[in-house]
Amino acid sequence: MSEQRTAWGWGLASIDDAGTTLDVWYPTLQLGEAPAPADRPVHGFGTLVHDDPDARGIRRTPVFTVSDLDAPIRDAADAYLRLHLLSQRLAKPNTINLDGIFAQLANVVWTNYGPFAVETFAQRKIDVESASITAADAFAAQVGLPHAAPTNTVNVFAIDKFPRMIDYVTPTGVRIGDADRVRLGAHLAEGTTVMHAGFVNFNAGTLGVCMIEGRVSQGVVVGDGSDVGGGASIMGTLSGGGKLRNSIGEHSLLGANAGIGISLGDNCVVEAGLYITAGTKITVVDKAKIAAGEPLDVVKGADLSGKNNILFIRNSVTGRIEARYRKTGIELNTKLHKN
Repeated sequence: MSEQRTAWGWGLASIDDAGTTLDVWYPTLQLGEAPAPADRPVHGFGTLVHDDPDARGIRRTPVFTVSDLDAPIRDAADAYLRLHLLSQRLAKPNTINLDGIFAQLANVVWTNYGPFAVETFAQRKIDVESASITAADAFAAQVGLPHAAPTNTVNVFAIDKFPRMIDYVTPTGVRIGDADRVRLGAHLAEGTTVMHAGFVNFNAGTLGVCMIEGRVSQGVVVGDGSDVGGGASIMGTLSGGGKLRNSIGEHSLLGANAGIGISLGDNCVVEAGLYITAGTKITVVDKAKIAAGEPLDVVKGADLSGKNNILFIRNSVTGRIEARYRKTGIELNTKLHKN
């Protein structure tokens, strides 16, 4: 994160007829001290601004937001600014204060027409689709068609507090197989590929070239050259309420359908299907102790958290979980990740 602890920018807010801010889009943001009102740049939203509610019951208005990144989030505009900072790569996960974000974000119906308020969605859906028919009738009459085109259906993508990232930020140098599985506030570094079953939450993501085929939970970061295999999972902090942030270092592999409740250092591998938690009993395989006939150490997973050059496997003969030394890390396919 930059040493500047303030961010600012013009956003375009969608506000429902109850006065609730449903979302704010910030095309660009700046770090550092905000300019005085007389020196602010023009917002440039043009005809996207409308003070009269549309068929969704939404008006769109410019908002100039200044955020103290060390203070708790004060409102929806501030929350959206911080989520944009993460997805625009102006801040890395876990470097800005996100306290209070859930309280400041409204639950929203996300659609192909933009955000709707949940409470009035059924009637507003009718209004929008009716307006589409009217517009189609007018066009049909203008060009001499016998009848209107079919109505433009309102398609619901989700009901959630967080929208899809790519509707607001489209980072360069990445591939995303399924847009629904990357939330606004995800941080995707250049060279990242998120496959169709991959998921990246807000305040989480990658710090370099990575393959994401599993789940990257809130607060988790994955280092350069690492691979989160299909169906794999990394414990986050939202459900458990804890403060520990798990991560994966560089050139490490979390195998298919594996999981971790600890951090992996650099050059580590967790074999497919193996789940390692902080309390998991792990036998440390030491060749010198084996040669000397000495008993091997058995430690908890937490004792190995964040350590480098470890292969975690389940011994197929004894069934015990073992930690073995490995010299080098994995190498991703450079052609595959040249995005």
